[in-house]
Amino acid sequence: MKAKQKGPRRTAGPLKAGKPRTIDEYLAALSDEKRAALEKLRRTIRTAAPKAEECISYQLPAFRLNGMLVAFGASANHCAFYPMSSATVEAHKDELRGYDTSKGTIRFQAAKPLPAALVRKLVKARIAENGG
Repeated sequence: MKAKQKGPRRTAGPLKAGKPRTIDEYLAALSDEKRAALEKLRRTIRTAAPKAEECISYQLPAFRLNGMLVAFGASANHCAFYPMSSATVEAHKDELRGYDTSKGTIRFQAAKPLPAALVRKLVKARIAENGG
């Protein structure tokens, strides 16, 4: 027996303001400087992981390949790259010297983005870690 629906029928409507559904929507809400830095980061990730799928995870632009691969984002004071692995950050700590890091986060200023070669190396390390 079908349960009786209470109240008016709801249709899928727009998501709450501030909750992007795509990476393009996320980037569109940023300042020009942060958008440019993160678009460059996105291109570098795509080059290093061409088979990865773009998505939004925890309201951040992210890439999946055999599980969550990496994510990135912006806050009021910085941009961030999330390798989603404390082991990857630890393994590359010498190359990350000069950046503000924590277990799975690398913070940087939009005016001084992460070098593409370093991002490619981190993404490749995550692909290997995910068994890809």
